[in-house]
Amino acid sequence: MYQFSGILVRVSQNASLAAYREALTAPGARGPVLTSLLARLPVAMVGIALLFYVQRVSGSYAAASLVSAGALVGVALGSVAQGRLVDKIGPTRILLVASALFSTMVTAEIIAIETGAPVWVMTVLGLALGTSQPMVGSSSRSLWTRLLPPGPARQAAYSYEAISMEVFFILGPGLAGLFTALPWAGTGVLLGAVCEVVGATGFALTRTVRAWRPRKDERASVGVLGALSTPGMRTVAIAALGFGVTIGFVEVAVPAAATHAGHEALGGLLLSVWSVSSVLFGVLYGSRPWPRPMYLRLPVLLGGFSVLVTLLAIPTTLAGLAVALFVVGTLITPQAMTHSAAIEEVALPGTATEAFGWVITAVTVGLAFGQSVSGQLVEAFGPPAAFLASAASGLVLASVVWLRRHSVRDGRQWMENAASCTRDEVELAGR
Repeated sequence: MYQFSGILVRVSQNASLAAYREALTAPGARGPVLTSLLARLPVAMVGIALLFYVQRVSGSYAAASLVSAGALVGVALGSVAQGRLVDKIGPTRILLVASALFSTMVTAEIIAIETGAPVWVMTVLGLALGTSQPMVGSSSRSLWTRLLPPGPARQAAYSYEAISMEVFFILGPGLAGLFTALPWAGTGVLLGAVCEVVGATGFALTRTVRAWRPRKDERASVGVLGALSTPGMRTVAIAALGFGVTIGFVEVAVPAAATHAGHEALGGLLLSVWSVSSVLFGVLYGSRPWPRPMYLRLPVLLGGFSVLVTLLAIPTTLAGLAVALFVVGTLITPQAMTHSAAIEEVALPGTATEAFGWVITAVTVGLAFGQSVSGQLVEAFGPPAAFLASAASGLVLASVVWLRRHSVRDGRQWMENAASCTRDEVELAGR
């Protein structure tokens, strides 16, 4: 198994078919790849299914968006905490404990919804549910640094991680919508949770993952901020936040548009449309990303995505909305790929799992904000207002990333300087 310590280096971002093949057939990769697929299949399903479930029972999108946002905030908290622990002691014990807690919290949430508990109770339970959700994605992403050396194969592995997640975003919302339409609206939440627990447990118990032994000399000296100690990593997190905010608004507004049109069950299927174009364009983008420099790629992709989101406010029919979603979706996977690849350039050695946890945290905080505000806008002004607010929020954060772009450009030099610093000096330099 390949161990890499020291400063991460800039490598080619191209991902050929041969590189994909080399990554997925690497020794020790098969078990974690298959089980992580099962664990991540319901990632996009559980949150949306929870939103649909609460809305179906309570009749309120505002209440449903708050509960769903609570779960997303929980994911944001849990991803960093689990990531830091995984970097220190390995993923097996962390994922097994998280799976047990997650099972308990899902059961409690279902009971609360079925018994008509107050919204704040359901929201708190959603927070606990999200916090305990086993973070297989960050562990899976970090595992590639141990299986593959820096180079095209590793970059292909990161592209595979982003593309596979988008496939789940295709399946997840559609399945959530279908399951919600069944006689019991909680079917999607329950089945998604079972799938996630089984997959996470299987991933944690594979031989490759059980052999994960963190090295003390592998982790850089960092303070309480951990992977966020570097300015470049904070810029990546802001880009991920903007990505999450724009999507969060849309994830509530699209189902609401379907409901307003009298076709509630189509809400999840409509959300799947933009994931189809995301995967198709993502495969092409991975072979020749644009723009090339990472420090330009982050703000340009977020800004372009935000501009495209304005198209969603134009259609007056669900068919038109589906076409607009297909166009907008082209820039989803490229952003996910870029966030993952950027970690190579801005995260301190030995903090890869936590760094990816911060990306997940930023995205989920953005989703939580977008969903909670979108629910209020939809009920007060209708879905078009939420689409326009989504675009405006994304453009504001894209501007912030543009102003901070040099922190990503100079990320490798910052880490080279930090390698010889003490923990206190790293924290001071990061500020």
